[in-house]
Amino acid sequence: MRAPSAGRAGRRRWCLRHLRLLPVLLLAGGAALDYNTSPHFSAEAFYTAAPMTAAALLSLRATVLAGLGACGADAALLVHFGFIGDPGGRSELAAVATVSAFAVVVNRLMYYSEVRLQSARDVALAVQRAVLPRPPASIGPLRIAVRYQSAVKDAQIGGDLYGVQDTPYGVRCLVGDVRGKGMEAVKAVDVTLGVFREAAEEEPTLVRIAARLDRALLREARRRDGLERTEGFVTSVLAEIPHSGDEVRLLNHGHPAPLLLHGGRVRGVEPSEPALPLALAELCLGEGRTDTVPFPPGATLLLYTDGLTEARDRAGVFYDPAARLTGHDFSGPDELLDALLADVGHHTGGRITDDMALLAVTRGGGGEST
Repeated sequence: MRAPSAGRAGRRRWCLRHLRLLPVLLLAGGAALDYNTSPHFSAEAFYTAAPMTAAALLSLRATVLAGLGACGADAALLVHFGFIGDPGGRSELAAVATVSAFAVVVNRLMYYSEVRLQSARDVALAVQRAVLPRPPASIGPLRIAVRYQSAVKDAQIGGDLYGVQDTPYGVRCLVGDVRGKGMEAVKAVDVTLGVFREAAEEEPTLVRIAARLDRALLREARRRDGLERTEGFVTSVLAEIPHSGDEVRLLNHGHPAPLLLHGGRVRGVEPSEPALPLALAELCLGEGRTDTVPFPPGATLLLYTDGLTEARDRAGVFYDPAARLTGHDFSGPDELLDALLADVGHHTGGRITDDMALLAVTRGGGGEST
């Protein structure tokens, strides 16, 4: 499994830092070329490119200085060759000055666009924190970590969800994936998590929690139109880890099977009785079966959405988390999720086509490293 490449990040920072020197290089190169070539050759393209490049890469002050430098260099060379009073020379200087002024306008437009984008990011982050609050880092002997990665650049939340609740029955977790995208999916996420938080405190079994989620999602679906009314389902896995005991209980409703990691071994926990996704209970009579599996000290439970298993490389090969994680030990859930996201990024070449929610719970007491 690959870790993030510090060398690659360093090279990227080096390139960005030196790219900021481009306006200076354009001015110096243009002036040198203009001076050392025929008087009838003009480096106007270099003089106009310098302030426009500064507009995209640098501050307002640097853009103004680049524009003044371009005009000054062009005027100096026109004087040197005796073309400053020529109509062609005046036209060239006017063109450089016009582009320099336009570069200042472009710089301001880009700045205000970035301000608006940052404001939208802040709003999206606030929505994510309200709808998908980060769970506590630990509950009793359990250490918990979550990650959310959106397929849409600069988006903070989509149709994937996670929840963790400390209840009288144990620590209860939920990971789910809402069918669809956009605001309707976010509404379904909000409904699902709101009902989960309440039901997890009150219901004695995972089956009863799933039944309440199902009823709430069906009510929400009836308020929609078209396909969203009939196909607005949610795949999910509910997990319950008792406060005492070496086991975890799982209820899977059409969701990718959780993984149990322990001692470098990885086990996929497939449901003994398949169940339909939530909001489709009307199509079947069964409620699904809760499976109980060992959860010894030092073990980690990994819940995830299908954005992980459907991540593909350039050849179309799907990512296999069980195979990629086998043989690796992690000091905790945060280290596991960081390494997993880095490995997925390497596998896909950075191309994310679906949202991804990850939840890892590690049971302490196994002598794991810190």
